[in-house]
Amino acid sequence: MDHSHMDHAGMDHGGHGDMDHGMPMPMCNMNMLFTWDTTNLCIIFRFWHIRGPASLVFSLLAIVAIVAGYEALREGTRRYETWISQSPDAAPNEQVTEDTPFLRAGRREAATATISQRARIVKAALYAVQNFYAFMIMLLFMTYNGFVMIAVAVGAGVGYYLFGSHTRATKETACH
Repeated sequence: MDHSHMDHAGMDHGGHGDMDHGMPMPMCNMNMLFTWDTTNLCIIFRFWHIRGPASLVFSLLAIVAIVAGYEALREGTRRYETWISQSPDAAPNEQVTEDTPFLRAGRREAATATISQRARIVKAALYAVQNFYAFMIMLLFMTYNGFVMIAVAVGAGVGYYLFGSHTRATKETACH
């Protein structure tokens, strides 16, 4: 049977389009090859949709700030690790010998163990946040959009300039 003459405009076609409060959601263009095209570009999330030149510029500035923030987090983590290693409670100042009273040595070791455990928990949390952050930056880069990729590189450079002057400029790994 030929249905080409029928008007199907008012029919529900089983949710072929996403809806947001009764309005159709904008389509996101997903590129798997390098491009400069920003038409329907969504950055990581559907709501971060590039709709024109102004939103592109603001998004690129946001990406620069986000990536620079990653470098700030890395510097903060380095400073925390340095502070922990130089903390007077990190290692006992006095030698524990056979002549050291048992209770005093035990208290000192227990306090050091508590601080050490707390420091390990904080360092593990900072490590987890850094990894999450690094993979989110990787997703930014994987838009394969030249403008976004340049913004990521500029953000890394700005972040290094502002926060990483105490570290080497070489990277050991690609993501973190």
